[in-house]
Amino acid sequence: MTLPHHATDPAELGALEARRLIARRQLSAEDLASACIARVEAVDHAVNALVASDFDRLLEGARAADARQAKGEPLGPLHGLPIAVKDMNDVAGLPTTFGSEIFRDNVPTHDDALVAGLRDAGALPMGKTNNPEWSAGANTRNRVYGTTANPHDLTRNCGGSSGGSAVALACGYAPLTSGSDLGGSLRTPAAYCGVVGFRPSFGVVPGVTRATGLLPQPTSGPMARSVADCGLMLSVMARPDRRDPFTTVTDGRTPWNAADFARLPRQDLGALRIGITSDFGFAPTEAATRDLFHTALAALEPFLGRVEERAPDCTGADRIFAVLRATMFLASHARFVDETPELVGPNVTENVAEGRLHSAADVAQALEMQGAYHRRWQAFFETCDIVISPAVTVTPRDWHEMYPTEINGTPTQSYYHWLGLAYASTIAGHPSVTIPCGRDDAGLPFGLQIVGRRHDDLGVLAAAAELEAVIAGLSNLAPRGPDIAILRQASDLSGAEGFFSTQ
Repeated sequence: MTLPHHATDPAELGALEARRLIARRQLSAEDLASACIARVEAVDHAVNALVASDFDRLLEGARAADARQAKGEPLGPLHGLPIAVKDMNDVAGLPTTFGSEIFRDNVPTHDDALVAGLRDAGALPMGKTNNPEWSAGANTRNRVYGTTANPHDLTRNCGGSSGGSAVALACGYAPLTSGSDLGGSLRTPAAYCGVVGFRPSFGVVPGVTRATGLLPQPTSGPMARSVADCGLMLSVMARPDRRDPFTTVTDGRTPWNAADFARLPRQDLGALRIGITSDFGFAPTEAATRDLFHTALAALEPFLGRVEERAPDCTGADRIFAVLRATMFLASHARFVDETPELVGPNVTENVAEGRLHSAADVAQALEMQGAYHRRWQAFFETCDIVISPAVTVTPRDWHEMYPTEINGTPTQSYYHWLGLAYASTIAGHPSVTIPCGRDDAGLPFGLQIVGRRHDDLGVLAAAAELEAVIAGLSNLAPRGPDIAILRQASDLSGAEGFFSTQ
C-alpha cells in the first residue's frame, strides 16, 4: 500500500483520494476500514462521537467490496468508503435513538432511504454519531449517550446538532459523515471542528420522513473534510424522490444533474460579485467573531472580485424562524411531551410549549412574512453571486453551557437565537456551506459561511472549493486537525462532571 506523502495513516485520507487509491488497487477497502476502526478505538473515549457501531459488519462489507472489485464488477461512486451516520437516520441493526430516552431501545431492521442510497453507491456504514435530543440545539449532549466534546479542546462545545459527525470527521473515523440542518446543525459543528458542512437548497436531498412535508426547512446534507468530498457525497444524496414535495422529478430526473456535484467546475473568484456581512443585519454576533471575520477577509480579499459590505434584507428573520420552528416541533413532538414528559429534555419541551402559544394567525403571519423574505432574497441575488459571513455568532464555549445565554452582554431570546447567521439562509431555502478558515485566540477552528442563489448548489460548492484552496495556501488561515496524540492520552470523557446532564 502506497499512500500520498502527506498521509501517514489511511484514516486521514479524504473520500476522493481514498476512492482513487482503492480503484487503483493501491489501497484495499479492508485496510481503510481497519484504519478507521483503529482510530475510533484510539480516541473515541476522549470525545464520545461514535455512539453505536458494528465493526465486524464493516469489515465484512469491506472484504465483500474488495471481492467485487477483484471480479471486475462495476464500482459505485462511494465504493469501499466507511461512512458514519447521524443518529437521526436508520441503519439496519444499529440503534436509532434520536438522542431521546423514549427511543433508547429502538433498533430498526432496515436502512432508511438516505442510508440505503449511500449503501447502494458502495458506502459502508460504520456506526452512528451523537446528536442532541431530536437534534434540538447546537450543543451535542443527551441523556442516552452523554456529551460529545470538541476534539481541538475537550472542554469546549463541538457544536450541533450534527456534532458527532463533525467530530468523527475531524478525528479520522471516516472520510464522510451524514448530517442534517434546520438552523445550522450541519454548519455550526463543521465550523467548530474544522471540517466542511453543506446545507443544500430545499428538495435537493429529499426528506421523505419529514413530518411537516410542506415546511421544508429541515434537510439532510453531506459533511466531509473538503468541499470536493462533500460534493462527491451530495452526488449520491441528491436523488430523485417524489415523496418530498420540494424535490422536482420529471421523467425520473431532477432539474439538477447529481453527477455534476462529484466533479466541481472551476470558479473564477475574481469574477464574482461578493457581499460580506458579519451579522445579516440581525444576528447577535460577538465582537471576537467580528474581529476574526474581518481579519480573515483582509487576507482573502486580494484573491476576490468585487467585494461590498451588503446582505439580503432579513427583516423578521427571528420571528419567522421561531414561529415555524415551534410549529414543526408541535407537530412532531407534542405527543412525547404529553405522554412521557419526564423523558423529554428542556429544549424540545420549550419548543412544544412555544408552539402551543402561537395562534393560527401567528402561523399565517409567519408564512406571509416568509414569502416576502424569500422574494427579497431573490431580488438581492440578481446583483450578487455569493455572500460570505462568519458561520457562527460566537466562538466555542464550555460544553457545560447548553447554549449562550448572552452575547456581548445582551441576553439571547432562546436556546437557538445564537444561530441567526445560519437560519438567515434556512428561511429562504438557499444553499450554504461552511469551510474552515483560521483559528480563534484559543486555537479553535473558525468557520466561514458561503451562501449563494437558491438551487445554485453547484456554484456555491465551486466557489467554496476555490476559497478553500486559497485558504490552504495561507499559513495563518490553513486548517489543522486536532492533535491525535493528545486525544489518545486524554481521560475518558464519560467521567466528566455533567456528562449526561442536559440542563
